[in-house]
Amino acid sequence: MLTRELLAVPMTPGGRLDINSGVARLSGTIWATLWRDDRRPHGGAVVLIVHPASNFLGHYALEALASRGVAAAGLATRYVGNDSALIMENCVLDVGAAVRHLRGLGYDRVVLVGNSGGGGLAALYQSQAETPTITHTPAGDPADLAGAGLIPADRVVMAMAHPGRAIVYTEGLDAAITDEHEPFDRDAALDLFEPANGPAYSAGFVARYRRAQLDRNRRITDWALHRLATLPEHARDGKGPDDLPFVVHGTAADPRFLDLSLDPSDRTAGTLWGDAWTANFRPASLGHLTSLRSWLSQWSADHARADAYRELAQVKAPVMVVYGSADRAAFPSHARGMYDAVGHDRRELVEIKGADHYFQGRPDLAAVMCDHLAEWAG
Repeated sequence: MLTRELLAVPMTPGGRLDINSGVARLSGTIWATLWRDDRRPHGGAVVLIVHPASNFLGHYALEALASRGVAAAGLATRYVGNDSALIMENCVLDVGAAVRHLRGLGYDRVVLVGNSGGGGLAALYQSQAETPTITHTPAGDPADLAGAGLIPADRVVMAMAHPGRAIVYTEGLDAAITDEHEPFDRDAALDLFEPANGPAYSAGFVARYRRAQLDRNRRITDWALHRLATLPEHARDGKGPDDLPFVVHGTAADPRFLDLSLDPSDRTAGTLWGDAWTANFRPASLGHLTSLRSWLSQWSADHARADAYRELAQVKAPVMVVYGSADRAAFPSHARGMYDAVGHDRRELVEIKGADHYFQGRPDLAAVMCDHLAEWAG
């Protein structure tokens, strides 16, 4: 019989107050759901599915994997449902706590699955668990991954994953925005939504657009670094702000959302949040609300560390990359780039034909992915 257990995982405290809920913050606990066949004792292999901020307690693959005889756990990090102050290094500590907890339950093999935005996190975790080096966040706050005793996973999977939040975020930044406070004052020559520019977009336009996206990310980074440096000036009686929130407009403007000839696949036009123009400004789409310190750790193209292209090159464990041919968030070039980054031949690249990011309406294709995960775990 399949059973579901709620796991209370001890949380390594962060160095700053970056969780709004006092109940969650003071509990010292993060949570995971473990699905397994209760006819099998704890032991053997377990799949751990992770993401920096999504709630994976009810992940669609958990019960399916358990029905295939593989125990599976879905993790909710300390930032579940709210990435506005997320520090990626703390997410690595949360994954480490979950891996340690599962080992303590008797599982001797852990397959770490980074799903969607969990790809960069899983790659960074494994790289740091195998060869720990990080002692501080990009903002300079203590984050001793090197001394945390992270336990390496035995295998790693990038499942319907992009290579990292800062990468995909920069690829989606609206390059036409020139004033961070006025998203509708736009540079027509760099406006993805200006009919004169496309779609289809010329190679020259795309090259200019990509450069402008990176430039915009770096302008925000420079501003964030400057604001951080000047915060001590606002202290009163030795007390003062150590971070500030801010808004980023226009984060769903990747040319691939509109031009299907770019990074060709079986996808349809649009984004995970609807049409691109609407999603570009919709508060629920990616990374509109953030903080100075979180920007550097999570969204900065030059400072964020959860970069699967870079980190997978350091990983010694076997790596499988699974992608869907109709995915509108994780593109074929993402999958190929992560696969190519792996520096050994114990790697596998799997395409699931016709699958979109969430397998919407296609439980048969979700089953194909679970078959691959179960085989990989075995």
